[in-house]
Amino acid sequence: FQKSSNKNLNFLMAGRFFEKKLGKKLSIFFAESISKMKIVSACLAGLNCRYDGKSNPVEEVMNLVRKGEAIPVCPEQLGGLPTPRPCCEIRNGRVFTKDGDDVSSEFKKGAEQGLKIALLAGCDSAILKARSPSCGCGKIHDGSFSGKLSSGNGLFTEMLVSHGIAVITEEDIN
Repeated sequence: FQKSSNKNLNFLMAGRFFEKKLGKKLSIFFAESISKMKIVSACLAGLNCRYDGKSNPVEEVMNLVRKGEAIPVCPEQLGGLPTPRPCCEIRNGRVFTKDGDDVSSEFKKGAEQGLKIALLAGCDSAILKARSPSCGCGKIHDGSFSGKLSSGNGLFTEMLVSHGIAVITEEDIN
């Protein structure tokens, strides 16, 4: 898009550009946060921090980090959990490993630390890993370790949203 000397006009033109290129849902997300820092799941930025020691790299997220427009975080690591670690899911508001160990306190601590980073950096939006017990947004695994999904958010997502930080997942940009 073209730039003008009028800041409000630039914002409006940026919104129209993103709507045309990305569709209405994403255009609103990006246009509203065009000049703000984002928080992103570290695994989406290509860091090997998933429960299985792998990553889920997404080029758009990696580019935001490269350009200094996003900060990668892994709430599970911030909470003190190792990588790799047992697979975890939320059941009845608590986070359990597949073996039945309650790791809710580690997930809560990690979400709190991630929120502190987001607030410190002035983040107003986030791109997080879909279905994760920390980062899932809208749908998460149901706690049965069967692959079934249920409505809900991960702990980190809940904290971000409760502080006015908009959250989408990588599936919203692919």
